[in-house]
Amino acid sequence: MSEQSSTGTKTADDPEARGLRLVVVLLGLTVVSGLIDAVSYLGLEHVFTANMTGNVVVLGFAAAGAPGFSVLHNLTSLGFYVVGAVAGGRSAIWLGAGSRRTWARLALATEAVLLGAAAVVFFTALDATATVYTLIAVTALAMGLRNATVRRLGVPDLTTTVLTMTLTGLAADSRVGGGSGSRSPRRTASVIAMAAGAALGAWLVLHHGLGVSLAVAAGLVAVLAVTASGRE
Repeated sequence: MSEQSSTGTKTADDPEARGLRLVVVLLGLTVVSGLIDAVSYLGLEHVFTANMTGNVVVLGFAAAGAPGFSVLHNLTSLGFYVVGAVAGGRSAIWLGAGSRRTWARLALATEAVLLGAAAVVFFTALDATATVYTLIAVTALAMGLRNATVRRLGVPDLTTTVLTMTLTGLAADSRVGGGSGSRSPRRTASVIAMAAGAALGAWLVLHHGLGVSLAVAAGLVAVLAVTASGRE
């Protein structure tokens, strides 16, 4: 009994275990991804700034001359996303050897600041064209930074932005597909979180505008930054 108590005390006192587990945090970030893509696609002229798979497809549409799409907007998103991912990779090297909790919180705090800055730009900028490009660049930068961090954290089935492989795994590894279905709850939760975030984002854009939508996204990420633990 004493050994169990000692182990329990050690776990309780471990700072890495304090706060929301990373699974919950990443599901929250998946909601934010849906929200951000709703903001960018509905409010920034059909460009994605979180889902780069969709963005590459849309770039192909734009390059072919399909109406309603912009090559420059999509290239801006892709370029700044890559810059953010590079920064996230560098941050993982600098901070990854230390506290996982501190590393995750700093990355999320940076994302929250960038999204908050995007909201400020929307409310204060005078030139509409400059505003669109700035919002695309800043939100794509934030998503690249975050996704590089999430990739290094390595929590299975929770990429926060891409659902293609999640859906594939959900079907192929289900009991119907011949698997055990052991990861189905997490994968299902990820799909639901993305859909919920997209619905929330669309509602905010349609009824309250881009600035409020970005401010809500920044606030959600800030809460996750403050409460994240270092444990799955």
